[in-house]
Amino acid sequence: MRTVIIYIYEVFYLIRHAITIRQVNRTYKGRPIEEKDRRVYSQARQWARQTMKLAGTRVSIKGNEKFPEGPVLIASNHQGNFDIMALLGYLEEPFGFISKIEVKKIPVVRSWMEAMHCVFIDRKNRKQALAAVQQGIHYLEEGHSLLIFPEGTRNFGKGLKPFKSGGLSMASQANVPIVPVALEGTYRVMEENDGKVKPAKVEIQVCDPIFPEEYKDLHAKEVAELVKKRITEALEMMEGNVQPLPKKTFIPSESRNIQG
Repeated sequence: MRTVIIYIYEVFYLIRHAITIRQVNRTYKGRPIEEKDRRVYSQARQWARQTMKLAGTRVSIKGNEKFPEGPVLIASNHQGNFDIMALLGYLEEPFGFISKIEVKKIPVVRSWMEAMHCVFIDRKNRKQALAAVQQGIHYLEEGHSLLIFPEGTRNFGKGLKPFKSGGLSMASQANVPIVPVALEGTYRVMEENDGKVKPAKVEIQVCDPIFPEEYKDLHAKEVAELVKKRITEALEMMEGNVQPLPKKTFIPSESRNIQG
């Protein structure tokens, strides 16, 4: 029953607020990017929080204060379908995100996502995928933050999959910080229950940002390794398995070879 209620709410909310997009575009035309993004994001946050509430899910978050000024590339682990709702609902930084191109065929959803500066990507079409990455870089350079899931697919809470470096390269090309975010528990809302929505506890930890000066001398795979390392440590701390570790300087592979 809870699952049905959520689906009804999703459809009702999207239809009810379809006109909001046109109003926002008209009202905020010519105003600073941050103002329009926060207006659109406030509606998305309301939708996401209500969805999590209907799911009976309790969300706790730490580290929102770690977001630096200006646009960032947010990199999160990917546990389940409710990841986007959790992040939209509780991260303070307005952001668009990378989505599969099939979603673009859904009229009202498409309008909202375009207003949020989401990027639609077709992984089966290399040319289109490269164009989508360039679009993401353009949005970052304009001042909009983006969210990516470097794993590329859901891990269902069974440990992190390898982090792909392609999406993370948008940060270096746009010269913006990368903010790793650790998610724990979203897979328990749906994936653990054969597609049925059930109450769960979700934790979000915003990690320390990685600034361009920290990753500029690293290879793409090393940047992915560094992001994964910070998320892994945050997840371990959530589970209570380890104490906070002292910060260490990440040494590029060439430097390690020289020192060795």
